[in-house]
Amino acid sequence: MLLLLTVALLPLGLVLAWIAQQNVRETNRALVERADQQGLVAFQSIESLIARNALALRIAANGALTYDRAQPCAAATRSLAISPAVATQFRIRDSSGKTICTVGQFRPERDDLLVAPGDIRMWVSPQNLVSYRVGLAGGMATGVLTPEELRKAALDATGGLRGLTISDGANELSVIKMPTPAADGRLAHERTYEVGDGQLHVRAETSVESTTLLDQIVMLLPVLMWVAATLLSWLLVRRLLLVPLASLQRAVSEYQPDGEGLVLPAKLGVASEIRELSDAFERAVDRIEGAEREAVVALDGQRRLVREVHHRVKNNLQVVASLLSIHGRSASKQEAKDAYSAIGRRVDALSVVHRHHYAELEENRGIALRPLLTELAADLRSSAPAEARGMRIELDLDAPSTTQDVAVASSFLVTEIVEFAMLRHPNDSIEISLRREDELTATLAISSSVLIPDGAPDDVAKQQFERIVEGLARQLRSPLDRKLGRYAVTLPVFPKD
Repeated sequence: MLLLLTVALLPLGLVLAWIAQQNVRETNRALVERADQQGLVAFQSIESLIARNALALRIAANGALTYDRAQPCAAATRSLAISPAVATQFRIRDSSGKTICTVGQFRPERDDLLVAPGDIRMWVSPQNLVSYRVGLAGGMATGVLTPEELRKAALDATGGLRGLTISDGANELSVIKMPTPAADGRLAHERTYEVGDGQLHVRAETSVESTTLLDQIVMLLPVLMWVAATLLSWLLVRRLLLVPLASLQRAVSEYQPDGEGLVLPAKLGVASEIRELSDAFERAVDRIEGAEREAVVALDGQRRLVREVHHRVKNNLQVVASLLSIHGRSASKQEAKDAYSAIGRRVDALSVVHRHHYAELEENRGIALRPLLTELAADLRSSAPAEARGMRIELDLDAPSTTQDVAVASSFLVTEIVEFAMLRHPNDSIEISLRREDELTATLAISSSVLIPDGAPDDVAKQQFERIVEGLARQLRSPLDRKLGRYAVTLPVFPKD
């Protein structure tokens, strides 16, 4: 319905609105041209005033310097007195720029500006005067025009001026300043003109009548017909289609899979298509609920399978650890016993991590590092060599949680350092600390006298130990912070609950 009304009525309304807009545009163009004409007339009046004064001053000063060099200003004043509408303030200088005489009250300025005979220079004085300097035969003459003289010349030539300013790029003189009232519906219009090849810039501001509200209403009146038809069609569509669809959408949005099911509104209007859409929603929800129930059953089976796999892996690791312990006790050579013990300690570390990961599957909070490191320290003490059974392992641990990969690498790092300390310094104690630094990181630090450099560069076991520790730090994606008797790494952890 909206498309039909648009095709039938909107083109006609747009054509009529375009015609009205063209009429308004032509009227506005005529008003702008009239404002430009007013500004041009004002500019021509200013230009004529400056040119007339400059010409009169040149003639009077030339005659005075030629025939009465003793009192040139008096002679020039008498000559200017017979010229109508000519300023009588001037200064005469010689060809080097030295002042000969002055008529009027204005301070000398731009003494270094020398003008050749027949040439003219103009500028805006800081004294709010328009100055012009003409070249004479044997000297120069400088005259000034006051804002009152300039204003009178502009207003006598034309009306409608709101503003008139004259500038030379450095100074600006405001001749006419009448702000345009905002309530009269007029807009300011500006044009800039040049005097003397750009020596002065005259900016004339006039007012232009803007389009009134009545003009805009008349221009848009053909379009209002299309707006009215569109509004009527929207009301019908809203009552017959949009409101029933909103009720259906609200019912679907409020549907919760674990609730009472999809409850659709009983009244959906007279449109059969909406009732069919409601039935389609009901059938789709039934299919989705059935598929969701099947997915829940499959997910529960998958979770049980994963738990069973982890349980079997944990049991297999314990079996491997037991076999290593049995073979280690039955070995005849001490090197073999030490190798079995070293391998067993690493299998025990992996078994501890896997046991905690199996427990984590029940809560989904990550592997807690504090109980993991506590249990690992106890296992390391129980599997320590006979000479290291009295070694103290001091723990100072926070309680962050992390992923399985980080827990495995951290456990191996602790195992490597503690085992190396048991074999090298069995009578010294080891301190293991874990401190949360912020929401996402924690620092694992291990302190022992075995981590103090001993100055033996050819120690093969120490070199292998350093390579293993460095590799575990890279696996944790953290630089190994080596200090005297202390190694530390940064661990990624989960935020606090």
